[in-house]
Amino acid sequence: MKRVIFACVHNAGRSQMAAAFFNQLADPARARAISAGTNPGPRVHPEVALVMGEVGVDLSRAEPQRLTTELAQGAALLITMGCGEQCPNVPGLRRDDWPLEDPKGQAPAAVRRIRDEIRARVESLLAAEGWGPRPK
Repeated sequence: MKRVIFACVHNAGRSQMAAAFFNQLADPARARAISAGTNPGPRVHPEVALVMGEVGVDLSRAEPQRLTTELAQGAALLITMGCGEQCPNVPGLRRDDWPLEDPKGQAPAAVRRIRDEIRARVESLLAAEGWGPRPK
């Protein structure tokens, strides 16, 4: 099974949404995702939890965690979202960057747009890698 890490600065918005969609849509026998941040916040942003709840994803118990080199080791892919040079460099780890707007403090309509873009990117990733969809 492959492990994918989604990372942003506070692990309270973009990376949480991406990992949640990935784990909802991926075939669990092929791949799983975790999320982390370079400077984790205390909780998932309320506006993110709200719009994810609208599509049936509960992030109320999600806890931001620190992205470390140790956490990244053994992963198949690291997808960064705004942490730039703060993200650790792990030799041999494939890396991609999704330049997505930070949802923190934004109005629900803006956070919905970010959420929908993340879902579309996750769906494309799953199709490209052969990791989804989850069997019915």
